[in-house]
Amino acid sequence: MNQILSRSEPDTGVDVDWWRGAVIYQIYPRSFQDSNGNGVGDLLGIVGRMPHIASLGVDAIWISPFFTSPMKDFGYDVSNYCDVDPMFGSLSDFDALVETAHSYGIKVMIDLVLSHTSDQHPWYLQSMQDRDNEKVDWYVWSDPKPDGTPPNNWLSIFGGSAWTWEPAREQYYLHNFLASQPDLNFHNPDVQDALLDVTRFWLDRGVDGFRLDTINFYFADKELRNNPALPKEKRNASIAPSVNPYNHQEHIYSKNQPENLAFLARFRALLDEYPGTTAVGEVGDAQRGLELLGQYTSGNTGVQMCYAFEFLSNETPTAARFAEVFADLDRVAAHGWACWAFSNHDVVRHVSRWNLNPAAARIYATLIMCLRGSVCLYQGEELGLSEADVAFEDLQDPYGIQFWPEFKGRDGCRTPMVWENSNRNAGFTTGDPWLPVSPEHLHRSVADQEGEPGALLHHYRRIIALRHSHKAIRKGDHDGLYAYGNVLHFTRRYEDQTIFCAFNLSNIPVTHALPAGDWVTIGAEVGSTAPGPDGNLHLGPWQVALALKL
Repeated sequence: MNQILSRSEPDTGVDVDWWRGAVIYQIYPRSFQDSNGNGVGDLLGIVGRMPHIASLGVDAIWISPFFTSPMKDFGYDVSNYCDVDPMFGSLSDFDALVETAHSYGIKVMIDLVLSHTSDQHPWYLQSMQDRDNEKVDWYVWSDPKPDGTPPNNWLSIFGGSAWTWEPAREQYYLHNFLASQPDLNFHNPDVQDALLDVTRFWLDRGVDGFRLDTINFYFADKELRNNPALPKEKRNASIAPSVNPYNHQEHIYSKNQPENLAFLARFRALLDEYPGTTAVGEVGDAQRGLELLGQYTSGNTGVQMCYAFEFLSNETPTAARFAEVFADLDRVAAHGWACWAFSNHDVVRHVSRWNLNPAAARIYATLIMCLRGSVCLYQGEELGLSEADVAFEDLQDPYGIQFWPEFKGRDGCRTPMVWENSNRNAGFTTGDPWLPVSPEHLHRSVADQEGEPGALLHHYRRIIALRHSHKAIRKGDHDGLYAYGNVLHFTRRYEDQTIFCAFNLSNIPVTHALPAGDWVTIGAEVGSTAPGPDGNLHLGPWQVALALKL
């Protein structure tokens, strides 16, 4: 009789560190593929497009929330953690997705939103009834000040006070995001236990990991002390747009609390019961992102990876900026592990944000694949999609509606994926899409680029393959990142393999020295140039040089 190996028993054939250096493809399910013609993407749509995902060579997919939800924040307001919202399908559809992904050798990570729930979640509906129920302190409640105003000055990322009055309790509740997203009280062990039970539910269902939304927001200061003002020169709009007064505070009490480390240790211990599972945390902090990344990923008691917002900002990263970020990372998180992203579902697509020409888009794609850390790619990034221009009357995002027109929200990066150029909906749906397909995207469709050998889509496939075929690029250390004018260079090492990388992040040709030693050029298929007769690298505009030490 064959022995059945349970999920919690070690499998010596499993690479438990597969996440280290992995390429993770983010799917925003509403906009990926609609399988039933209702205009909204769904889980079976993802199943149908799995061959495209596999063709990229990625290690895993991260699926943004698909749980039962009133969709006030499009799934990031969960009303049932252990079921699929009917618009996305069913639990059996999710099982089919996991089975299909695994058949292609692709891991499945799902987006867990633990810091808050929907105000329609049964936990909240019970907690808000009165001050004498089993879940009375499952959320962050507080009496008003004597004058009836909120208990402190905390602000919501979505604008206005982070407190909303609940007449039934005659108390305020905390919400760092929408008023319909009340914050859970992590100081209550029962809340932690319930969320760990949710995590176990999905682990038992076969998921390989989690993306943890707003991982540094789990705990609020027990004393609810006021946040201090943030000096104007230190304000950074990478977390919230500059028009949002949220940027005027230093959020030292409303998030980033030290108790978070103890909860993450509990979370990690649960993951360790399921060998080969992993988690990447989203660190939403404009001032301390890298420092928190170091705290949350150091050792074996935190999550395996975190990503901060250094390269999700509006600032086009120069060679000097990359060197600065990695110097800071090496200083405050030398033993941590970063997961880098240039785009996601919350920010303007980086091709538009940084105003990249096609050559620049290629070299940035090559660069992120060569950095120490893991990588998240956002759906459509492999096509070079730009930010879509969504008219106000078509907006769905409450964030954009609130701050229009100074900030247009997140719908421009969430428009449907473009699969073909045969109709106005680009093969995404046979119905009316929940957001309009951008006409500018049609000529960038998957089908169009499949027929163009020089298309960006093929470049992504080649650079991902190059990353996987060189262990120094995938898992190696670096000797620091260095800027020499517009050239960024560094050396990656793993065991007996050493690779030198140089990137000309400008439209001006430069000459750059190759380190001493015997080197052979690699990556010609991604545009890597060989040394000239003088032994130096002659980098053209937006050109890369990759060399393997013999």
